[in-house]
Amino acid sequence: MGRREDLLARLQTKPRDFRWQEFTTLMKCLGYQRVGKQPGSARRFFRPATNSKILIHEPHPGNTLKAYQVQEVLNKLHEEGEI
Repeated sequence: MGRREDLLARLQTKPRDFRWQEFTTLMKCLGYQRVGKQPGSARRFFRPATNSKILIHEPHPGNTLKAYQVQEVLNKLHEEGEI
């Protein structure tokens, strides 16, 4: 199993300790690029192949995604047919 598959499988378990670095690595593996400057901690990821966008706030002061963020990402990836 490759890094992409490992991270997707881990994300689907809805972990409480899914780190920002894991998220950005997964986005890169799926063809998303971080684009533009957003206000505050908002980060936008864009996938040119499907014209798909994900807007998410980078967690702070920690580096772990919140449960609702994990669910939102899972919903978007399901819509895109990645899951």
